[in-house]
Order: sequence, then structure tokens, then C-alpha cells
Amino acid sequence: MSLEPALGARLKRDSDGLICAVIQDSSSGRVLMVGYMDDEALSRTLDSKAVTFWSRSRREYWKKGETSGNFLHLVSAEIDCDGDALLLQVLPDGPTCHTGTTSCFDAGGTISVPGRK
Repeated sequence: MSLEPALGARLKRDSDGLICAVIQDSSSGRVLMVGYMDDEALSRTLDSKAVTFWSRSRREYWKKGETSGNFLHLVSAEIDCDGDALLLQVLPDGPTCHTGTTSCFDAGGTISVPGRK
């Protein structure tokens, strides 16, 4: 299935036809990861309710969880005011990061902000 024309018209894709997708746990509110989608990946996600991305490095589609079993089940999707980012609320089956942590931001670590304790 393709995207609804009204939605497709609102999306502002980058030069590679991609849009940033922020993935958030719908229960805890924790940001789990960021990925990229083209129209096909977004369509697959909306149709199947299993989050699918476009891998910029491998140049192929990947459904999160196909290898690990830790799928991301779509609860809701929003588009930001500029049309250049998506917020996907999901229910994760387990750790989201390939390192085994709940969030890819857990594995990345904290950056200290000068003047903040």
C-alpha cells in the first residue's frame, strides 16, 4: 500500500528521499532510537504495525526485530510541524539497541553540559 496523498505531500524528505523517525516507548516515554524511513518504509510500518526502516549503510529495508526478535510494534505516528520528522510511539518486545540496552541513547552515554550539575 502506498502513502495517502495528503500525508505524502506533507513530508519533507532529504535529498535521498528520507525522513527522520524518532522512536519512543509509548508506555515510558523514553526515546529508544532514531532511524530513517522513505515512503516505502513508512507504508510498510503503517500497514504491518511493525516498524521498518531504510538502512542508509546497507541500502536496504530492515524490519526492527527480524534478527533479534525485539520488534517495535507501532501504537501511533505523528508528523512534526515542518513535515521533516516523524514521532513513532511503539511497544518494544525487548531491548531496542543492538548492544542489548533498552535505548540506543543508554549505550551512547551522557554528554556533560557546561554549567550544569
